[in-house]
Amino acid sequence: MTTHPDVVTICSELIAIDTSNYGSRGGNGELDAARYVVGLLRAAGYDPELIVSEPNRANVVMRVAGTDRTQPGLLVHGHLDVVPAEPGGWTVAPFEGRVADGYVWGRGASDMKDMVAMMLATLRRWAARGVAPRRDVVFAFVADEEEDGALGAEWLVRHRPELFDGVAAAIGEAGGQAVPVEAPDGTVRRFYPVAVAERGSLHLRVRASGTAGHGSRPNPDNPVAHLVTGLARLTEHRWPLTLTPPVRRLLDLTTQALGLDADLSSAEGIEAVLDRIGPLREVVEPALRPSTAVTVLDAGYKYNVVPGEAHAEIDVRSLPGGEAEQLATIDRLLGPAFTRSFLSYRPAIATRWDTPWFDAMAAAVRRHDPDAVVVPYCMAGGTDAKPFAELGIAGFGFSPLGLDPDGRTPAGMHGVDERVPVAALVQGLELLDEFLRTV
Repeated sequence: MTTHPDVVTICSELIAIDTSNYGSRGGNGELDAARYVVGLLRAAGYDPELIVSEPNRANVVMRVAGTDRTQPGLLVHGHLDVVPAEPGGWTVAPFEGRVADGYVWGRGASDMKDMVAMMLATLRRWAARGVAPRRDVVFAFVADEEEDGALGAEWLVRHRPELFDGVAAAIGEAGGQAVPVEAPDGTVRRFYPVAVAERGSLHLRVRASGTAGHGSRPNPDNPVAHLVTGLARLTEHRWPLTLTPPVRRLLDLTTQALGLDADLSSAEGIEAVLDRIGPLREVVEPALRPSTAVTVLDAGYKYNVVPGEAHAEIDVRSLPGGEAEQLATIDRLLGPAFTRSFLSYRPAIATRWDTPWFDAMAAAVRRHDPDAVVVPYCMAGGTDAKPFAELGIAGFGFSPLGLDPDGRTPAGMHGVDERVPVAALVQGLELLDEFLRTV
């Protein structure tokens, strides 16, 4: 029987606990995974708190006291839920947790049971070695991130804010992993983006009103027509390119490291840079503009009846500080026949990168990869950093992974054959452990 490092075994066992989150359609919940977390921590001598926010939905929170409690605390958070997976098309069953071919396979392997496994393995290592971090570190294993966090991070912020007393900063998913880019001279530089900002998530339900009537009669006030034409205007709108401070900083550092001539004063110049930064483009491009995507349509109930109203749902993503202007533009594009309401409203967040927190992350990465170029960036999507920001906690996307010597990389997030390289996970543990102890 193959013996795997502790972090690999934990990741595999977590994946085998199906915590699929179907949103409003329900799901398996996180309670079994939360009990698994509690069991590991209690076996190591800790006293974690299991917090049930709703039947079968659970969180685990624990504070580890630092050696210098005058220092502000740090939060490290990871979510236990995963997006659903249809087994068809997968090479390995999505909830088997198989370790094979240099990977840990399964739903959640890279989003984000890998980070949760590193958090748990770090704590078990501290207990076994009798070590403590320099400052208080709060570990939060939370529910419901893959929906809206209402039963996870948001619930904890609303109902148990005292758990985070004294915490000044947090690290969570989406950062600290290598992105190799080839320079014009043929050398390869490794960039490690760390999220210091996130686009906002403003999910809208819009209603187009009109005059109901018989489908056979002329009707210039048809709400379905209003809906279609308004959404067409919105879909065709080209949102203006905006260089937010973290994106500008990323591009400045990237072009310097690659030896590129860059003109960031125009859209054309920025596009020319994007063409030359390889896979790093996928990190930069979504954060250059706000966005809108029509995702749900709902109108009518019979083919020969014009309804009195028609509805749509729109996924709106905003740049930091740009919500009011974006919503005003949406109202103008849709037109006077529309009203709107929020399904969820999580404005964009941003923190600074010229801080000791970011410097400590960069230093930790460079100790494990001396050639690393650590850059700030703005996440296209969102994480639990948003609700924690309501408590004044500065959020960073930093869930580090190491380098696989054979070039394997994480893959399949929210898709088929999700997996994380074993070597990257093992090295990521070393990096995370060192960072949390010494920051």
